[in-house]
Amino acid sequence: MNRGNRILLSCVYWAFVLYVFVPLVLMIMMGFKDSKFIGFPIRSWTLDWYAGVFANTEVLATFGYSVAIAVLSTLISVAVGTWIAVLLEGRKFFGRAALFGLTILPALVPGIISAIAFRIYARMLGIEPGMGAIIWAHAVHNVPFVVLVVSARLSTMPKSQIEAARDLGADPIVAFLRITLPYLVPAILGASIFCLLLSFDDFVRSFFLGGYKPTLPVLIFAKLKSGMSPEINAIATVALVLTAAIGLWAERFTRRMNKES
Repeated sequence: MNRGNRILLSCVYWAFVLYVFVPLVLMIMMGFKDSKFIGFPIRSWTLDWYAGVFANTEVLATFGYSVAIAVLSTLISVAVGTWIAVLLEGRKFFGRAALFGLTILPALVPGIISAIAFRIYARMLGIEPGMGAIIWAHAVHNVPFVVLVVSARLSTMPKSQIEAARDLGADPIVAFLRITLPYLVPAILGASIFCLLLSFDDFVRSFFLGGYKPTLPVLIFAKLKSGMSPEINAIATVALVLTAAIGLWAERFTRRMNKES
């Protein structure tokens, strides 16, 4: 690669970095503004907006509600996605391609179309809007990502380990629990964190299937209707920092487990 191409790629890279991070930095800065209005210049700084986030019982309750939905939907999607990945990986049977395509389909459907479809289907099944409906929709949407991540890990697993366990008298369930499952732990953890963050950040499905109690993205959207304020920036910044910390921890933990396995 010549010098001109390297310079061009470097410029594109740093332009992308600025495009992604400059708005985030500005959002965080506005949370410290000692004024009720968003905009520059920032004449004085304050921590009152961030203190107000942790003192606001509505925000804290909504945050806990969103975390509960994310955790429960993640547990369901990981269990179902892992089972489907194990079923499909390394097996050839009629309709396998169609089954894999149907499994991946929820991740390919645009969010707004998916939300409308879930809303119609929930009404047909008699599922009332609320926590249960949101968990169901998030879990279905997240299953494809679990299948892809776990399948990629399964494809690198030495077949000799399973064969050795079977030769020693282990039945399929014991071989899965003692050989396959421990090998899949890094992939399952990575998929779990990814699904957790997806569910926590999901607005469209939560908006269409939610009841009277909003999730955190829906609450932020409701507050935006009355105009931007540093309070919204503070709420978004706290959510950003927490999700980023979880993501970084999961990435380092998964990398360490991959090296050990």
